[in-house]
Amino acid sequence: MFKQALILSLFSFTTLFTSCQKQEAEVKVQDQAKDSTMVENLEIKQPDWAKNAVIYEVNIRQYSEEGNFKAVTEDLQRLKDMGIDIIWLMPIHPIGEKNRKGSLGSYYAVKDYKAVNPEFGNMDDFKALVDKAHGLEMKVIIDWVANHSSPDNVWIKDNLDYYTKDSLGNAPIPTVGTDWLDVADLNYDNQDMRAAMQDAMMFWVKEANIDGFRCDVAEMVPMDFWIDTRKKLDEIKPVFMLAEGAEPELHQAFNMTYGWPLKDIMIDIADNNKSFNAVIDYVQERNNKYKADDIIMYFTTNHDENSWNYLESDKFGLNLKNYNALTYVMGGMPLIYSGQEAGFKKQLEFFEKDPIDWGNYEYADYFKNLISVYKNNPALWNNGERAEYEVLKAENQGLHFIIKKNDDLIAVLQNYSKHPQYVSEISLNGLNIKTNLIDSSDNIVSEKGLEIPAHSTIIIGQSK
Repeated sequence: MFKQALILSLFSFTTLFTSCQKQEAEVKVQDQAKDSTMVENLEIKQPDWAKNAVIYEVNIRQYSEEGNFKAVTEDLQRLKDMGIDIIWLMPIHPIGEKNRKGSLGSYYAVKDYKAVNPEFGNMDDFKALVDKAHGLEMKVIIDWVANHSSPDNVWIKDNLDYYTKDSLGNAPIPTVGTDWLDVADLNYDNQDMRAAMQDAMMFWVKEANIDGFRCDVAEMVPMDFWIDTRKKLDEIKPVFMLAEGAEPELHQAFNMTYGWPLKDIMIDIADNNKSFNAVIDYVQERNNKYKADDIIMYFTTNHDENSWNYLESDKFGLNLKNYNALTYVMGGMPLIYSGQEAGFKKQLEFFEKDPIDWGNYEYADYFKNLISVYKNNPALWNNGERAEYEVLKAENQGLHFIIKKNDDLIAVLQNYSKHPQYVSEISLNGLNIKTNLIDSSDNIVSEKGLEIPAHSTIIIGQSK
């Protein structure tokens, strides 16, 4: 049995770039176009509200039959009641028509960085969404595509030098190493382009009072651009920045990065290619890479995974709730993607209209309960302090561990098998084994110890 204290910090490590338009596209950073010199390092101070926040990704097109800002605005109270703190809107901008994929095109082929997609409504509709969210004490961040634009972006006509050229001097061209034929690669050697991009980002903070950005393929954009941009944005208001990437260096400018490695490990475990020892290895490796106050976003699915790679319910099967619960206890920020609380019935189309079937919100209560546990137990928070993880079991079908931070103590007991598992009372000394914090149900305790039913998670806390 593996049993030792593991120091938990909030970080992730490098993984393959994931395309926002294409599954598992391996992308090479273009040194000739993206190389740059570093500017001074920033000390990112995490806002206090982020210590136990939950983020929700909104796929506006598929969120409702209307597919617009107003429909999202009307649903904000439900999301607030579930426990959501940050609304992440997939790109809100007009979509390019040249080389468009499908009939509606990709959100990530931006035609105008200072306008809203007319399919979603107008600027007043968007501002109303932001205002409603703020009134509910939620933050709003928008997806930002800085690496490339559509080939018919408004910049093309008068600013062709904003774009990367091929060896023959032709521009614009798609991002090299991808199949993103509906976009044009931006040239970060051009200082005027950088200034225009920064100006567009500042526009949304000033004009619509948004709270930050989720930055697409952030690792493909020079780090010094992000650092300089972060400084300028923070001069307007403190912003929250999420990078689509997992490099440690991104935390020089970003509050949060992607937890791809844990997601990949969960997939491997679900496919019977790894055991839960891989989770332990992950925690150990990340402890050597990131600072205690770096926030990592954990998830079982998102727009890329759902549209391109797998249907969550098919991939995780009877252990779907278990894998989701794991993302709430790893010391990062959990993500919910539009439709997860409905128990995804399909992989959503990316370039066509394909509304979510919400049904009876099958998993909404489960997520609400997980969020409540997360928010009410400081041992799980992102507060810049490291927690100790004492692992009781990490095998093919079970993961049991105790988390301790200062005087706060909690145990997470997961059974991924079809048979009950048991944890001895003596190993849970000082914890209230009678009640499962997830749903306040009574646990079964016998001479064998605390019973963990098949395909279930029990979280127990301290005796009051």
